[in-house]
Amino acid sequence: MRAMRLAAFLLALLSLGAQAQGWPARPVRLVVPFPPGGTADVLGRLAAKEMQAALGQPVVVENRAGAGGAIGSDAVAKSEPDGYTLVLSNIASQAIGPAVSPKVVPYDPLRDFTHIGLVAAVPSGIVVSAASPIATMQQLIDKAKSAPGAVRFGSNGNGTSSQAKLAILNRIAGVDITHVPYKGSAPATADIIGGQIDGMIAAVPDVGRNERLRMLAVTTATRAARWPGVPTVGELGLGAMTASNWFGISGPAGIPAAVADKLNAALVAGLNHPEMAERLRELGAEPNRMTRAEYTAMVAAEIPRWAEVVRSAGIKAD
Repeated sequence: MRAMRLAAFLLALLSLGAQAQGWPARPVRLVVPFPPGGTADVLGRLAAKEMQAALGQPVVVENRAGAGGAIGSDAVAKSEPDGYTLVLSNIASQAIGPAVSPKVVPYDPLRDFTHIGLVAAVPSGIVVSAASPIATMQQLIDKAKSAPGAVRFGSNGNGTSSQAKLAILNRIAGVDITHVPYKGSAPATADIIGGQIDGMIAAVPDVGRNERLRMLAVTTATRAARWPGVPTVGELGLGAMTASNWFGISGPAGIPAAVADKLNAALVAGLNHPEMAERLRELGAEPNRMTRAEYTAMVAAEIPRWAEVVRSAGIKAD
């Protein structure tokens, strides 16, 4: 009996090895669980382009938006674990969403995924209209304290990192800035410029180049190389807001380790290609060489952090 079990085990190992050796034999699909045009879409398409060069097969991007990234992520979690269906995992779908909407997010962000690697971690910018009299974070805080609830900040939607970071700002600065959810950063930006709302906390690639916006601070630990004149929240005494918008590549649980390792190697090689590295720096991110284990550990560490923010701020789903 023991010999039969050993033989079955060795046969399974040989089968997995053969599968990995011939993989990929067809195009790979990368689901971006957000609409086209935003930071997630840009990073997903950049990663897909570089990965396909390393894999020798097309990596086809499919936008499948909804529920803060949960719809596309859930579809991938339920797909075959053969390495041909991946998702752009991110802070919203893997860390914030499960805490905000446990009934809407039916997956476990660790148990139900094979996490491949980090694509990029980009800063958020705290922005107001360039025409606003508010020129510094202190002026924003002073205005919010003088009229609780009167200052209105948009977000990418309920349960997103924009809302969660605003909740942290309200708590540590002792203010009450009203949250106004939008379906993405583009309509919120239009309303900032139009004067319907006062500002927003959003990924720097979405807002940093807009000359009609003024960036008061970035939320990463160090200043963004492309915006060296913008202070960090830590420099301004708001260090608890320090956080990045991270995006990575994941697949369903159970992808063979050899296939997952090939995916990680393709991702790391692509991210560190000179042209790709420069493009990431333009977006406020640095290329990385994170292993599968390191990315999985990062996701695991982010889950309790944002669950506490959601709980303490009373953030609810739509």
